[in-house]
Amino acid sequence: MTDPLHQFKIHTLIEVKIKDWLDISITNSTVFMLLTTVLVMLLLYMGVKSNSKLRKPSKLETVSELVFNFVAGLVEENCGSAGRRYLPFVMSFFMLIAMGNLLGMIPYAFTFTSHIIVTFVMASLVFVVITIIGFLQHGVRYLKIFLPDGSPIFLAPILIPIELISYLSRPISLSVRLFANIMAGHMVLKIFAGFVISLGVLGGILPLGMTVLLTFFEVFVALVQAYIFSILTCVYLNDALHLH
Repeated sequence: MTDPLHQFKIHTLIEVKIKDWLDISITNSTVFMLLTTVLVMLLLYMGVKSNSKLRKPSKLETVSELVFNFVAGLVEENCGSAGRRYLPFVMSFFMLIAMGNLLGMIPYAFTFTSHIIVTFVMASLVFVVITIIGFLQHGVRYLKIFLPDGSPIFLAPILIPIELISYLSRPISLSVRLFANIMAGHMVLKIFAGFVISLGVLGGILPLGMTVLLTFFEVFVALVQAYIFSILTCVYLNDALHLH
């Protein structure tokens, strides 16, 4: 049976090293991150490109509008009108994760969101940007987030450490949730696909059926994980804007 972990291995395609301390080699992960970025940009560009010859929106325009309205609804619902200016920030993550996850469902493709270092960098960026927004919005008063309004002052020595740990663990929980779900799903899918090959024509019928069902399920998970990452980003952003 094919090793289910082999699909997550990083392969160097073009080695680029500056002496012995900086490695900027082009890997399969690099290629698929760049490809995902280009596809997202093309999709949105073609989706908003005006075409006076068309009487009705094209399919790309319809998809782009649906995605935009969906993410805009998330931001509006969770952050209110104050969060509208940060819509591009949230939508960038949603599109990058969703497209990367879906692209990884293609056979022999590489899913870069299955690596904790990638998801942790994205989650850390969310954490840093939202922390900066909080301080820019409220100044030093942003520290009140660690002691909710109405809390008895004598509970401060207990509540502040708990809230601080919860706050600092945001990039960890955000990154692990995405990485673990994508990696686990691809491993299970690869295992069942391996059973189809090893059990032959008759014995592989059931694993083949499970592989097909799991493929549809993983497509659903790919989109759900992009949604969860985005909605949690909106929740954290709401805390920074309104100190809730």
